[in-house]
Amino acid sequence: MSDDSRPSPSGARTAVVIPAAGRGVRLGPGAPKALRALNGTPMLIHAVRAMAASRAVSLVVVVAPPDGAAEVKALLDTHALPGDNPSGSWGKTDFLVVPGGDSRQESVKYGLDALPPGIDIVLVHDAARPLVPVDTVDAVIEAVRDGAPAVVPALPLADTVKEVEPSAVPGAPETVVATPARARLRAVQTPQGFDRDTLVRAHETVTDDVTDDAGMVEQLGLQVVVVPGHEEAFKVTRPLDLVLAEAVLARRRLNDGF
Repeated sequence: MSDDSRPSPSGARTAVVIPAAGRGVRLGPGAPKALRALNGTPMLIHAVRAMAASRAVSLVVVVAPPDGAAEVKALLDTHALPGDNPSGSWGKTDFLVVPGGDSRQESVKYGLDALPPGIDIVLVHDAARPLVPVDTVDAVIEAVRDGAPAVVPALPLADTVKEVEPSAVPGAPETVVATPARARLRAVQTPQGFDRDTLVRAHETVTDDVTDDAGMVEQLGLQVVVVPGHEEAFKVTRPLDLVLAEAVLARRRLNDGF
């Protein structure tokens, strides 16, 4: 789970909040997206392991569907890594499960409310990004530790982007209104990292529905910085993404033996 060749973290303690209460309708009917199997293991387990792989992470809080906290807790206990302690600990990383809310924003707030004292840095990570490399996690934590109030991993865009006037009829032609300069655009990933007090203030202050927590910090007028993301930190949203994720895992098993 951890790479002992990396130096031990010092200073601020870090926790991760993983909102996993969504249904994931774009993957079709069935279990919530976070509980869909990837190489025989729920995506949520892959995501938790990806966060626990960082030696800086001391706690992972999983925000479960409102009626599914017990199921998610049992899942985490079942999939603990060899040698880990059952019931709330994976090696050096503890985990906690809390019920979520009706929206992602509300679920993240519930996860923040569950954090114990002594946590200074908080990461928010999508359960649907199960394959993020540990180097990306560590880069986000390090940037917050160096003083950034909010940090996002991101990639340059490969495609030209068009701003359009949305059509009221699905599938109907849409009119292009602008072509943003691609060099200034980034595709944002997770985990996003925050100074704890900053993120708490953002959730207490911003009431607009937002797509990511960094956007809430932007509304406070604070700086958000970008660190390099990774191509394997893609979001599993559609069935084709599952095929790609399985291919990544197969390549990792071939190269790394697990």
